[in-house]
Amino acid sequence: MAIFYDINNLPAFKNPVITIGTFDGVHLGHHVILQQVVAHAKEVKGESVLLTFEPHPRKLLFPDQPLKLITPLQQKLELITSAGIDHVIVVPFTRDFANLSAEEYILDFLVKKFCPNSIIIGYDHQFGHDRRGNIKLLEAHADDCNYRVYEISAQLIDEAAVSSTKIRHALQDGHVKEAAHMLGRPYSIKGKVVKGAQLGRTIGYPTANIQPSDPEQLVPANGVYAIRAEYDGKNYDGMLNIGVRPTVSKELTLHIEANLFDFAGDLYDHDLEIYFIDRLRNEEKFPSIDALKEQLGKDKVAAQKVLTYI
Repeated sequence: MAIFYDINNLPAFKNPVITIGTFDGVHLGHHVILQQVVAHAKEVKGESVLLTFEPHPRKLLFPDQPLKLITPLQQKLELITSAGIDHVIVVPFTRDFANLSAEEYILDFLVKKFCPNSIIIGYDHQFGHDRRGNIKLLEAHADDCNYRVYEISAQLIDEAAVSSTKIRHALQDGHVKEAAHMLGRPYSIKGKVVKGAQLGRTIGYPTANIQPSDPEQLVPANGVYAIRAEYDGKNYDGMLNIGVRPTVSKELTLHIEANLFDFAGDLYDHDLEIYFIDRLRNEEKFPSIDALKEQLGKDKVAAQKVLTYI
């Protein structure tokens, strides 16, 4: 497996079977495409090649429409390569690249740089300036350019009942369990533990205050969650609050605070990966610290019950 970031310095791929897309989330619908690309590459005794873009095209094309990512680039690359793809090319999505006509995209980019044996894409894939290119245009050039085009049908993708947009909406509503069903894995965020107010330890629930590694990654809706945290190669059950801590603060700064049930030690300045298993409740303002402490006890019991079956 190899990852390439310079599209002007690529090797000659052997009978490359190519697929193209943003693949944000690398969800179950994406895996339908990846499986076919890997299988077809084996059939033609070639190599599977995936082209993706950085930054996400919508960030350049629609800068006034905020977009939070499901998977930061490095996580996306790890997931793609773990699916068996031989080579990933991270294409810089610049204004010049976005302005390529659909014909230029095919002839000067795909054909000239990759000499594809086959191109496998979803039925609704569009490309080139103003998204004027589609599978019909790819097919029109197939004979002259000596490649074949294979379409992932609407039926196959619809059977997965998944899209990156659906996953974003689920996470924004706090439906992390629903998101996990579409992703094929629990949603996760990596981050560094930073100093906080250290109030939790005074009431028996010390928390790790997490600063996400990628500020562009989507943080699920405010609330309390059952989580599993990975630290130093080990997994720890816990609960986590996302919100503004209304019981103890009047500030509106967003905090991500995790309490790990069976961990004793100093996590400051260390990295964690948080896996969101289920949402337990909304964030609430309690009349006193004692009332908050009592609720945290109930949250722990609820989280442990959820995590018992994971």
